Formats: sequence, C-alpha cells, structure tokens
Amino acid sequence: MRGVGGPSADLPSTFAPLLIDWQRRAGRSGMPWQGSRDPYRVWLSEVMLQQTQVGTVLGYYARFLERFPTVRALAAAEGDEVMALWSGLGYYSRARNLHRCAQAVVEQHGGEFPSTAAGLETLPGIGASTAAAIASFCFGERVSIVDGNVRRVLTRLLAFEDDLAQTKPQRRLWELAQAMLPNNPSADDMTAYTQGLMDLGATVCTRSRPACGQCPMQGICRGHQTGDPQRFPVKTRTLKRRHESWWLLLVRLSEGPERVWLQRRPARGIWAGLYCPPVFESEQAACAGLPSAWLDLLVALDAVSHSLTHRELRLHPLLLELRSEPLPGELPPGQWVDAMRLGQHGLPAPVKLLLQTVWTPDLFAQP
Repeated sequence: MRGVGGPSADLPSTFAPLLIDWQRRAGRSGMPWQGSRDPYRVWLSEVMLQQTQVGTVLGYYARFLERFPTVRALAAAEGDEVMALWSGLGYYSRARNLHRCAQAVVEQHGGEFPSTAAGLETLPGIGASTAAAIASFCFGERVSIVDGNVRRVLTRLLAFEDDLAQTKPQRRLWELAQAMLPNNPSADDMTAYTQGLMDLGATVCTRSRPACGQCPMQGICRGHQTGDPQRFPVKTRTLKRRHESWWLLLVRLSEGPERVWLQRRPARGIWAGLYCPPVFESEQAACAGLPSAWLDLLVALDAVSHSLTHRELRLHPLLLELRSEPLPGELPPGQWVDAMRLGQHGLPAPVKLLLQTVWTPDLFAQP
C-alpha cells in the first residue's frame, strides 16, 4: 500500500486523543442507548443500526424494549412476535439472529453476555465489529470497531490505497485500527473513542461531500492532503444488482370477519420466515390455478418498486375480493389471517404498505 507502510507504519499518534476530545465536545448525544453499559441494550441498538438510519431505529428500539425489556424476555418470545415487531425495519435476518442470540445467551451463558469481544463473537449473528462495540461500550475493552463508516474514516486518514474488495487489505486495515487505539484508556475513554469513530463517519467524514473543514482530523488526514479524500476507500468489486418482477395475489375475504390469505415465506431467501401473499413469476402463473369464475374479479393494483441489497423488485399486486370462503385447493397453500390481527404478523415493508392501500392503517397496530 502506498499511503501506509508495513507493520511499523508511522501512524498518527494524536488521532485517539483528538477523537476523544472531539466526541465529548461535538459528538452525537441524547440517543436512548447512549450512556448505557447494559450489553442487552447496546447489542439491540447495534443490530438495529446496521444498514438503518438512526431516525428509523428510534421507534423500533423503544417498542422492542417495552415488549422485551431483558434478554430473557426476548429469548422466551415466539418467533412470530419478534418478526412482527421487526416488520418494516428490513434486513430480516437480523431479527432471526437477534432471537437466536438471545436464546444462546440464556441457554449457554445463564442470561449474561460474555464480557470480551472474542466471547461475544461466538454468539449467533454477532460479528467482529458488533462484538467490539459491545465490549468497548459495556466492558471498557480496548478493541476497535471497523464497520463501514470506520473503514471510510481510517482509509481517508491514512490514505490507505489497497483494495478492500480483497481479504488481505481488510485484515491489514483491522490491524491498523487496533494499533491506533488510545493508550491505557479508562472505560469512559473507550466509550468516547468508539462513539467518536461512529459519529465522525456518520456526520463529518461522509461518503459524499465530506465536511473536511469541520473535521478535527483535517491537520493529520493524509487523504485530505491528497486533495481527493473521496477516492478512499478503494474497493474495485461492484455490486451486481438483479432486476425481478413478482406478482402478488392479494385475496381478501369479506364474509364474516375480514381476512387476508397469506403464506409464510421459506426459511431461506428473500423475506425468509415472514408472511406474504402468494408470490408468482408472472400474471399468467398467478391466474393459472384459480377457478375461471374468479378471473373477472381480479383487479391489478399499481406496481411498486422495492430495493434489496442485491436486487430490485417490481411488485405487481393482483387483488381478489371474495364474499365466501373458497373450497380447499382453490387457493395456493397458505392461511387466513384476520385483518384486525395483521399487526401481529411479521410482514415485509412493501407488503405492509400494499395491505394498507387495501385496508385501513389502524389494522396494523401492534397488539
């Protein structure tokens, strides 16, 4: 790497004290998980904040803690209830791992989280950076997080030019992050340092248009000195996105209590384990198994676009309103769900929005 030397690279020794001082003066504060040394609360916030903005997380975080105030309460919950509370937050594997992790903490550790990053990494769904955050915030361990924001901060600070699409440079950057930790920090220092890394990447050293003039590292930032800090981090591998179209069969039963026909999605794949109207690859496939008398009742609703990490989905809802319950086999596999209980089921965000166009929003109130 040209911006940084080998293991004995000349790292900026003032980085840690500058960061700690800046965080205490200008960093983010007042978020409900800040100041807590409860690993359950910190872990919950860290998982929710992955790929999700703070403003979105706040409401979900409060609802989760209200319903599941302890790791034991979460471990004892039904999976469907966990997914229902997560519904709309996206990246649903996080919720499944959250539940599995809570159960592991209770079953394998007596309800107490391990106190080291190495121990935390043995739990389901906790990666190296999340483990480091919990260990640093809650137990004062001298270990650095290296999430996406932090990689951006450090590669710009060090003018780190190796390709982070490759494993060896990733490991090297992790080593450099550990080498730049504060010397003999107190628990409060580690909290400020870790929070400062997060804050600097989220509010100053942003992906586009970094606010270099407001950055406490401007004087030591080698990326800034190049005149083009935005070329860091270097990552050559680009994400290949697939475009798919899905047709959703929204069957509504108006006889008696209003109900909707839903399937549980397979355990693997998109929206795994969530509830969804039957999905088809084409309108013809959606209609193929229906009684011919129903075809004139189908109403095509406006298509909806939805972005996933690796895919762009185009959802085509087909609404079918029935006055009486169909015979066995006339609908694809699934189950009737009382419209008043939709809020108790884990629904993908776009499906929830679609159903809100057919039914009133108050049907989605949490139980």
